[in-house]
Amino acid sequence: MARTTEKWFIIVNPNAGKQKGRQDWKKITGLLAAAGLEYMSFFTRHRGHAIELTRKYIQAGFRRFIVVGGDGTLNEVVNGIFTQQHADPSSIILGMIPVGTGNDWCRMFGIPGDYKKAIAMILRQQIFIQDVGVLTYAVNGGTTAVRYFVNIAGMGFDAMVLEKANKDKEKGKGGTLSYFMHIFTSLFSFRTTRTTITLDDRVINPEVFSMSVAIGQYNGGGMKQAPDAVADDGLFDLTVIRPIGKFKVMRNILKLLDGSYTRLPEVISFKTRNIQIVSQPALYVETDGESLGHTPFSYSIIPLGLRIIRGDEHSGK
Repeated sequence: MARTTEKWFIIVNPNAGKQKGRQDWKKITGLLAAAGLEYMSFFTRHRGHAIELTRKYIQAGFRRFIVVGGDGTLNEVVNGIFTQQHADPSSIILGMIPVGTGNDWCRMFGIPGDYKKAIAMILRQQIFIQDVGVLTYAVNGGTTAVRYFVNIAGMGFDAMVLEKANKDKEKGKGGTLSYFMHIFTSLFSFRTTRTTITLDDRVINPEVFSMSVAIGQYNGGGMKQAPDAVADDGLFDLTVIRPIGKFKVMRNILKLLDGSYTRLPEVISFKTRNIQIVSQPALYVETDGESLGHTPFSYSIIPLGLRIIRGDEHSGK
């Protein structure tokens, strides 16, 4: 087995943030050199590449990783950490220099968008140990897959909106405005779904418009989707939006910004460790901004599973 190193390994997504990863890398390397940070780096080349790189370089002895990218790149690195066999995931430290369009995970932990401040934060190494979610879901053809996540999994209407917003990102668009626009356009085509949801202590059968399972608080480029989520309490925050009129959604859209939408009578919330969801018709899911598969879903939580570097001001707890 390779000897461990104190060097950082930096995974750069050159396409993150409308190509900011590529455009700003020279500036970031200058700041890293000025800070005296020892590192190796690698650019991702395709979807899933950050998972492969993380596994490979953990095996090579790296235990300290920095993501230069957005929520999706971070999610891939987390999946690399939890799907390798060479080191205990709790031995890994994960930091981030955000260049993405959403950066919702960074909002939760007070990670600055200013590159110099983000690097200074990494050097201070204020560690926060957060929970990690595990989702088992179905993919086309009837097989199942597993995905780890550190922020929010969205289902139903949320997953539809996110998928459309992701297509905008691929075209060099995206951001909060894009997310809002797709909320409005999707309202007229989306249909609610009948579900059976099994929690730790009860079974519920809501008809679902949208639903989220959260460790963090923010989604969709700053929407406070889970205002009461605590990232190290060992519990998911499940929020279910039952059928709601299109015009009521439009009238209350800004309540997504501060989380006050959860006070609407159509919204119910639970704190729980385990969740199983079946539905008719199929309900689709995204985790940390990555569109995945469909029901049935099974969620479990790894309490205090990941050591991350937080900012000075954070709402993780």
